Amino acid sequence: MRDVTSGSRTLWEQGEEPGHEVAALAVALLLTATTIDLVMADTLGLLFDLAFVTVCVRAALMVRPADFFTIGVLPPLAMLTSVMLLAIAEPAAVARQQDGVVQATVSGLSGHAIALVIGYLLCLGVLAVRHQVQANRSGSPAPRRTSSG
Repeated sequence: MRDVTSGSRTLWEQGEEPGHEVAALAVALLLTATTIDLVMADTLGLLFDLAFVTVCVRAALMVRPADFFTIGVLPPLAMLTSVMLLAIAEPAAVARQQDGVVQATVSGLSGHAIALVIGYLLCLGVLAVRHQVQANRSGSPAPRRTSSG
């Protein structure tokens, strides 16, 4: 059991990276996974889905508490970015070759909807646990980020 007075930090308290850096890293990792998946097969597949879920959870663990919102909205935007880039460059990787960009994007998102839902729920769940741990550790609700200009 962890000694609360020792000051040691749990997994839930260790994230200290700025949100924009974590988001950039997450998108870069997803695009790398997309490339590797397409090299191994002609379509976006299970490797991308597993990488997506893993990246979502890791991003939620890495980010500092002040930037929870940034990572909280990241999963659907990251998936949309990856699929839309493929729909523009190589529609056959996410849909039928003759599909337009919009149709290929919708087909790609629907084909990876399970990974999107799982990754998003896990990301939000990790952020919620981290918020609760932070609130319990400080004895008060976690501070909210305010913009001053």
